[in-house]
Amino acid sequence: MDPSETALRTIDPRLDLFEEIPRLKRELHAVILAHYYQHGEVQDLADFVGDSLALAQQAQKTTADVIVFCGVHFMAETAKILNPERLVLLPDLAAGCSLADRCPPDQFRAFLDKHPGHFVVTYVNSSAAVKAMSDVICTSSNAVQIVERIPKDTPIVFAPDQHLGRFVMQKTGRQMVLWPGSCQVHEIFSEKKLVQLKVRYPEAEVVAHPECEERVLAHADFIGSTKAMLDRVVKSAKKQFIVVTEPGILHQMGKAAPGKELIPAPPDSGCACNECPHMKLNTVEKLYLCMRDQKPALTLPEDVRRRALAPLTRMLEWS
Repeated sequence: MDPSETALRTIDPRLDLFEEIPRLKRELHAVILAHYYQHGEVQDLADFVGDSLALAQQAQKTTADVIVFCGVHFMAETAKILNPERLVLLPDLAAGCSLADRCPPDQFRAFLDKHPGHFVVTYVNSSAAVKAMSDVICTSSNAVQIVERIPKDTPIVFAPDQHLGRFVMQKTGRQMVLWPGSCQVHEIFSEKKLVQLKVRYPEAEVVAHPECEERVLAHADFIGSTKAMLDRVVKSAKKQFIVVTEPGILHQMGKAAPGKELIPAPPDSGCACNECPHMKLNTVEKLYLCMRDQKPALTLPEDVRRRALAPLTRMLEWS
């Protein structure tokens, strides 16, 4: 970024961004969508906070002129696929996804060519180009439901998360060809440290996301999507919960279930690797700047957008 561009991206320190962002939202006739893994203050500024499925549903039905997506790149792409005429803003275009990055479109095309005749179920954590090669999209909320809609005699490719795919296979009894991908955040949780936490908090219920490794999921009392985990904490009679997913969800859990003790599961090292570095790139300051300047805006080649729309629409219909 050149010096003149840097100057244009500065923020008047006298401004109260928690007043300016709602003002800009009204001015732009915008809607702010945020994922559960965003910083807590970003979640608090959003019109809607949810998981990938709920955010896609919100993007599909919005009447706003501008969609401001506080999430990662593939989520903003999903909003653009569904809303080609609307301006879709992402506070930081560098907010990517390790899982999506581990499934390059050219390699995925070669993989599918080795499995002709397979029905392709693709997790929403994927690029628009990969979605465009798919038959239906799924999220962790509806993956089991989606696979159960496919005729029993139809062979299936499931991509890109192998751990979610394995979980779906166990739930449905369906054999599937799995793309060998994974999420760097959910793969980092330590089985040993989780067991130690369970010894320390013997009354705690362990809730885990199905993107975690099978050896970690073996210790969970409840396995479900981010939204399902939130609902479980709210409805359960337990007072302590060990939460095995990105800790951004603890913000909404704390608001929805006050008085319950929420214990984040530790990663396999001393770092904060259980925090998604991509999700956390979006800040209140970047949210303000993207709305003030109306950039960076998400764009997609029309042919890719159109091909990706069909499997995404099928998911929303099947859900």
